[in-house]
Amino acid sequence: MNLWWLIVFVIDAIVFTAVALTVLYITVFSIASLFCRRTKSSTAKHQNRFIVLIPSYKQDDTIEQTVKSILGQIYPQRLFDVTVISDHQKEITNFRLAQYPITLLTPNFKRSTKAKSLQLAINNLPQFKIYDIVIILDAGSLVEPEFLQQMNDAFESAGTKAIQAHRLSRNRDTAIANLDAIFEEINNSIFRRGHIALGISAAIAGSGIAYEYRWFKENITKVNTGWEDKEMEALLMRQQIYVDYFDDILVYDEKTRHTEEFNKQRGRWASTQFHAILSNIRYMFSAVFNKKYDMIDKIIQWMLIPRTIMMAIIVVMSIILPFIYLTLAVKWWIMFAFIMFVFALAIPDYLVDDKWERSFLKAPVIMIASLLNITRIARRKKKFENIN
Repeated sequence: MNLWWLIVFVIDAIVFTAVALTVLYITVFSIASLFCRRTKSSTAKHQNRFIVLIPSYKQDDTIEQTVKSILGQIYPQRLFDVTVISDHQKEITNFRLAQYPITLLTPNFKRSTKAKSLQLAINNLPQFKIYDIVIILDAGSLVEPEFLQQMNDAFESAGTKAIQAHRLSRNRDTAIANLDAIFEEINNSIFRRGHIALGISAAIAGSGIAYEYRWFKENITKVNTGWEDKEMEALLMRQQIYVDYFDDILVYDEKTRHTEEFNKQRGRWASTQFHAILSNIRYMFSAVFNKKYDMIDKIIQWMLIPRTIMMAIIVVMSIILPFIYLTLAVKWWIMFAFIMFVFALAIPDYLVDDKWERSFLKAPVIMIASLLNITRIARRKKKFENIN
């Protein structure tokens, strides 16, 4: 065997092993999600006091809908307050928001992050107000009138300090938006429903998440990067706080409609995952030694290949290898068929409709484009080092 073929075989083996480990992880939790059954929470005996925080960065078109949605709750109005952090939004938007019974903050950060907005909101809450639970919503999110009541019931039944609601798409009007909706539900199945089925903390999504107020107030000050959800998640895991997930508490999120924005989003998430593992890998030994299983799982999860990039690799290898060495391609074809079956297990039936075909045909092209976004990770690494 000459050097060229040795290099080909070694690269193929390394890449296939990395992809296979990711597929194995996804398979375990995808199957587990099928066995997640929980009864509806009983009505809580105590009514908690909520503060709802809505960071909004240049979301002039959608923020007002979110405010109307959260204000239209059946939960007693005296028991919840709403704070909107309107960052770099138009004056007319702020004028309209000021007409609602909310607290409106209008910062003008030089470098805007969600963490800064949340810290500003917490620091500006009235000292005489006592809250039990804080809820984070994205601008553009919509909730049902029973949302706060359901959260109140869930906190009493769960007995934990963090609960993630079920995020799903409010729009599927383009192939990209539909594909984004599919990916969101796959995440819900694997990283939330599948995890709690096995007694492991669910992943938080950054929106539709509720925390015990005192814990949040103490820990949000420790967050100082642009990927606050991963930092908060790491803090929860290190403190051995279980994150529960309730499939019946719905938050409808606005999904991106365009390919370019979709790929930017995936590149940003891949970069975030890369930075998360750099920041937390040092905790792996102590997590194993102290049997912090949630932390171990989270670190392993961050070490896996992002799913969009994983699929792009499978597609590229399946296409290229037959022209190099046909035998090597067979296992990639099998891998592609297997992971598509696993994803099918994780996708709810309501998403398999007349819009499915358009999204399915576009998926390989989008995934290959996402592979190119790996370069974003390298470009952001320097920025991450400067922050820390």
